[in-house]
Amino acid sequence: MTNWCDKLTSEMTMHENHSKPVADYKSTCLIMGLINLLWIFGALWAIYGLPVVLVLAAALNHLITRLDLKLARAQYYGPR
Repeated sequence: MTNWCDKLTSEMTMHENHSKPVADYKSTCLIMGLINLLWIFGALWAIYGLPVVLVLAAALNHLITRLDLKLARAQYYGPR
């Protein structure tokens, strides 16, 4: 008797054998993220002014830096 977890894993391994190479969309995703960030910052600048955009950019930079430190710490010490 197999449980649902074993069934799920067996179904997942069935789809892992690709006959064709899979396209890498990482650069496309990063470019679209930049475009979205720019138009959102532009709209906020038009509505609220530059100081709000600068505070939001600084907060976003701080969050990205914290995430980077957390990932580096997890890579060095291993997952908890």
